[in-house]
Amino acid sequence: MDAHTSTNVRFSIGGMSCAGCVATVEDALRSVPGVQSATVNFAEHTADVVAAADVEALVKAVRDAGYDAAELKSAADEAQKEAEEMAYYRALLRKSGAAAFVGAPLFVMGVFGAMPVLSGGGRSFWFLVCVASLFVLYYSGGQFFRGAWKSFRNHNANMDTLIALGTGTAWVYSTVILLVPDLVPVQSQHVYFEAAAIIIALINFGSALEMRARGKTSEAIKRLIGLQAKSARVVRNGVELDVAIEQVGLDDTVRVRPGEKIPVDGVVLDGHSTIDESMLTGEPMPVTKQIGDPVTGGTINKVGSFLYKATRIGQDTALARIIDMVRQAQNSKPAIGRLADRIAAVFVPTVLLIALLTFMVWLNFGPEPRASYVLVTTMTVLIIACPCALGLATPISIMVGVGKAAEYGILIRDGEALQRAGDLDTIVLDKTGTVTAGKPQVVAIETAAEWTEEQVLSNAAALEMGSEHPLADAVVQAARQRGFSTPESRGFMAIAGHGVAGQVGGRAVFFGNRRLMQRERVDVSVFEDTVAALTAQAATPIYLAVDGVLAGLVAVADPVKPDAGAAIGHLRSMGLKVVLLTGDVRATAEAVARQLAIDQVIAEVLPGDKADVVAQLQASGAVVGMVGDGINDAPALARADVGFAIGTGTDVAIESAAITLMRGSLHGVADAIGISRATVRNIHQNLFGAFIYNTLGIPVAAGVLYPFMGVLLNPVIAGAAMAMSSVTVVFNANRLRFYRARSNTI
Repeated sequence: MDAHTSTNVRFSIGGMSCAGCVATVEDALRSVPGVQSATVNFAEHTADVVAAADVEALVKAVRDAGYDAAELKSAADEAQKEAEEMAYYRALLRKSGAAAFVGAPLFVMGVFGAMPVLSGGGRSFWFLVCVASLFVLYYSGGQFFRGAWKSFRNHNANMDTLIALGTGTAWVYSTVILLVPDLVPVQSQHVYFEAAAIIIALINFGSALEMRARGKTSEAIKRLIGLQAKSARVVRNGVELDVAIEQVGLDDTVRVRPGEKIPVDGVVLDGHSTIDESMLTGEPMPVTKQIGDPVTGGTINKVGSFLYKATRIGQDTALARIIDMVRQAQNSKPAIGRLADRIAAVFVPTVLLIALLTFMVWLNFGPEPRASYVLVTTMTVLIIACPCALGLATPISIMVGVGKAAEYGILIRDGEALQRAGDLDTIVLDKTGTVTAGKPQVVAIETAAEWTEEQVLSNAAALEMGSEHPLADAVVQAARQRGFSTPESRGFMAIAGHGVAGQVGGRAVFFGNRRLMQRERVDVSVFEDTVAALTAQAATPIYLAVDGVLAGLVAVADPVKPDAGAAIGHLRSMGLKVVLLTGDVRATAEAVARQLAIDQVIAEVLPGDKADVVAQLQASGAVVGMVGDGINDAPALARADVGFAIGTGTDVAIESAAITLMRGSLHGVADAIGISRATVRNIHQNLFGAFIYNTLGIPVAAGVLYPFMGVLLNPVIAGAAMAMSSVTVVFNANRLRFYRARSNTI
């Protein structure tokens, strides 16, 4: 890595046992000079780092902190990480089975009172159990003791510390009782070998279940990666060759046959077909592609065969960028997640203090057999405490929520946007290309004085030939369709928010809205009634003036998207206020608003002022989401609390927005908000469960109920509860995978 250029680096992190490890690893990474940000995802055991530093220095910092790190560069690295996790999952099951093999029979014997006595002939049995349980601690629980030792050397404490202290103390105490029983009163001469073995079996089994369930949270990424083609058929020197996808170069000609995946992004050169783009956009209907149309890597060719030119390859393809965006969003942390991490960072030291306090209280005030009570309560406090549930609560839900959004063609840039979208109460919609189809058509031509329709449209088209505005294209196409000649124009000038100007046939021509005519002092009152009728039908009038005199007007209408009304109705049913924000004339905008039952219209706004309008709404107390697709929407998208970019729009708009809708439908906005609310609700459920579990579990484990009810918590039950608490959080988060948009249900 260039030490002077900031780069995004992704690492697999090994050795993390609980959420408390997150802060340690993040602090280690941030301590490296040149690191701008470091975010650790405990649910995925990965770290995303933005840094101008060597990868080796980052890896060394993590290893010095007692953990391991390996850079994830490619899909092969990801696959290797997944294979290693699957191997570790199987190892956890084997370790759990070995511990259960030793502990379960002892536990059953204890339940039925069939345990041999510690003295006489029973001592041989217990010595055998002592050795067997030591094997369990070494084989099945070795990772806990190694992790605890590493944490101790680095002046930290984590979940390994709690488990190692709890089970290790139980084994040592039991061994001392077995070897020198006279050290404690007769009433305290109990052994806890079976408790240590069963606790380790349960925790390993819980960790395995958790890993298995965590694997399901990243299925969205796996599906996206699975969309990538492995090979491509390129045409070189007139010969078709099958090559690996990595060998496709820019401007290569690629052939795609029926049923094949499109390898990389490009533009159709020859032939035509229909393409299934549903895996990227969520839109089920195939899209027709002809010469000049773009195609996207990962989509599926349906019936035709065609040739296309590769325009984006490798990490520049739309699919690769989508995978990267989804992955970054899954690893990001909203404010609620950062709070949970801060709590988890001090959780284990707090539990150690509580365990020490429990030890002291029972030692000084507990009844006989005091030593047994001290051991049981202290060990139970250490075992039942679970920082993992707390640390998993947010990232596991974020991963599933972002993945679910991707299934609906919604790309969320970060966890903060996912959380914030659920808080929106006002949605501001740009009109052209967002509410409307963005394909305007000329619907009427009106002339003044001696001018003809051909002269008006030809002069307008002559100017608009130099413009890239959607309305300009409609005017030019209308002139061509009517067979009108288009004279040459000179001195073209675009006047932001007003229109265009230039010279046609040596005469000064202005073509634009009423503001432009007022600026040029052109009287347009002759068309007042006509304009009123046109705008009532949601058509936009554009005036043409030649040498300062009104020549006519061209009315352009942009049809409303077929599903816009239903989508806006859905937004309103979710309690959102909908605002139409446009530079179009007020009458036209209000006609569209009436058609779609939009709450408020803000019209005739200059492009540079859209962000100011969003700011004014925010100043009034609204939490604003802005939806747009054009370059002129970018500042407003960035200014809004959450910006939604229509993915069919410009790259600038997409880069400015927190959420990108891969299809053009406004239903995506409602879907994104619904997913956000479901995800945040799920996070709150997880955090509530984790807090309640620890808030109630730790005091009960410490024995607060004993003076009133004579009840103490069995360490084995504590171990089961601890193992299941994390599993419960993960399974609850995975309920989001069954979320259904539109119905807003899980």
